[in-house]
Amino acid sequence: MPEGPTIILMKDDLQKFVGEKVTDVNGTEIPKNSKINGEILREIKTFGKQTFLIFDTIIFKVHLMMFGSYSLHKRKDIDTLRLGLTFKDEGMYFYTCVVKVVDESFLSKINWEADIMSKKWSDEKAIEKMHQHPEMMICDALMNQDIFAGVGNIIKNEALFRAGIHPQSSIKNLSESKLKKIIKETIDYGFEFLKYKRTDTLSKTFHVYHRNKCPKCGEEIIKKETGKSKRMSFFCETDQKLY
Repeated sequence: MPEGPTIILMKDDLQKFVGEKVTDVNGTEIPKNSKINGEILREIKTFGKQTFLIFDTIIFKVHLMMFGSYSLHKRKDIDTLRLGLTFKDEGMYFYTCVVKVVDESFLSKINWEADIMSKKWSDEKAIEKMHQHPEMMICDALMNQDIFAGVGNIIKNEALFRAGIHPQSSIKNLSESKLKKIIKETIDYGFEFLKYKRTDTLSKTFHVYHRNKCPKCGEEIIKKETGKSKRMSFFCETDQKLY
């Protein structure tokens, strides 16, 4: 599943179409009687793993989910096209994803402070939300998109390793300073992720994600489903303390 930094890169790819007029539209998620053909793409916004294509009369929310993808310029010869928008001779095409139509009121209700890649991010709001779920494991908290929009399994695992926190630690057992440490490592690694994804060197930065040995102590990395979400965690039992 693409994580927040990957969606930022997708937005960068799509940005050149802002201000351009749609000349053709197709895909299984185009509403009937839509007047999108001929409209101008006014803006692209992202929130966590979601992308919003904003036109005058319609807003598309695109979520790539686990197996979604997109292409530019030309449509791929596959039958899972959900949304295809052509501008002059080029276009953007989204496959095997979830596309929904939303309105301005939907955007106005988004808590932009929860996006780890946003300048509006708020440490205080994240800590406040975590304290509302004292029994929750920190591995679940990091994957909760209402608290950490944009965090996926890679960022979760790498941030917890850098913070020295076991993924099965309960929020109620983590001090304010530990929570702040986790937040810092999550945000920092999110921007590292973006930097190295741009140069196609991201996997070289992994310390525990799909690794066999801990880079600190040399012990075996544990691979285990954790939390209520049962998502896979990679961690070192020596260098990550369970609270």
